[in-house]
Amino acid sequence: MRLLQLAGVPAIALALGLVSAQPALAQFNAAVTTTDVQRLQDSIYDANRDLTQLRSRDSALASQLERDLDEVRDDVVYLKVKLRKNESVGRSEIADVRDRIETIRSRARGDSTSAPGRDASTAEVERAPRRSPASDRAHNPNEIPVDTEFDVRLQSRLSSDTALVEDRFEATTLVDIRDGDRVLVPAGSIVRGTVSSVTKAGRLERKGSLTLSFDRITMKGRSYPIRATVTQALESEGIRGETTRIGAGAGVGAIIGGILGGVKGALAGILIGGGGVVAATDGQDVELPAGSTLRVRLDSPLTL
Repeated sequence: MRLLQLAGVPAIALALGLVSAQPALAQFNAAVTTTDVQRLQDSIYDANRDLTQLRSRDSALASQLERDLDEVRDDVVYLKVKLRKNESVGRSEIADVRDRIETIRSRARGDSTSAPGRDASTAEVERAPRRSPASDRAHNPNEIPVDTEFDVRLQSRLSSDTALVEDRFEATTLVDIRDGDRVLVPAGSIVRGTVSSVTKAGRLERKGSLTLSFDRITMKGRSYPIRATVTQALESEGIRGETTRIGAGAGVGAIIGGILGGVKGALAGILIGGGGVVAATDGQDVELPAGSTLRVRLDSPLTL
C-alpha cells in the first residue's frame, strides 16, 4: 500500500503539471484572427513613421529598410487573404512577421548596433559615411526623390461599400513631372493602386474607410515599381477646367497638384489619415467617383 502511495506522488505531480500547462498550451494554439493581422498592420504603420524620420538622417539605410518593410507588408496581406479564405494561419507565422517588423523599427531608430544575421563587416559598412540626399540626387539623374507629390485622376469609382481587400484600380497622372527640360513622367502615365483594407459603414456611427496605396507606374511602354500613398482627395472640374494648365508640368520634388486650374478643392465628407487611409466624416461609406483627383506622395524614391 505504501509503495502504491509513493508511486502515486510523481503521477499526481505530473497530472498537476499538465493541468497548469494547459492554459499556456491553449494560448499557444489559439486561433489567429483578423485582429492579430490588424495589429501587424498597425506595427507596419509605426515602422513607416520611423523610416520617415530616418530618411533625413540616413537615406541609404532608410531605402534598404523600406525594401524590407515592403516584403513584410506583402506577407501581412498574404496572411490576411489566407484568413479570408478560412485557411489556417499559425501563431509562429504571426510571431515571425512581428519580429521582422520590430527588427526594422529597431534599426530605423538606432536602438541597437547589431541585429540577427549581421556580421562585423556589415556593421562597419553601415557605420561608414553616406552621401547626403543632395549628392545622391546628383548621381541619380533619373531618380524622383521621396516625398514628391503629384496629382492623378481616378479611372473608376471606389467605394468602401463594394471594395474588397486586394482590389486593383488605376489612375492617370495629370501633369508632366520634369527635371529641368527633361520629362521624367509624362502626363497620362498609368499608376496602379491597391485597396489594402476596407471598413464598411455600419450601425453605431461606424464610418466607412479605405486604405489605398500605389505600387506600379507605367509610361512609354515600361513599368516601374513604386511606393506611394494618398494625401488628399480633390474634386476636379474635369478635362476642360484643366486644359489650360495640364501641359505646364512641375519640377522634381515639388508639390505639383496645386498648379492645376481645374481643381476645386477637397472632396466633401472625406478625411485622409496616415498611411493612405481615406475615411468618411459623416458616418457613411467612402465614395470616390471616377474622375476624382487624388494627390499622391512617393514614400520611397522612384528610379526610372
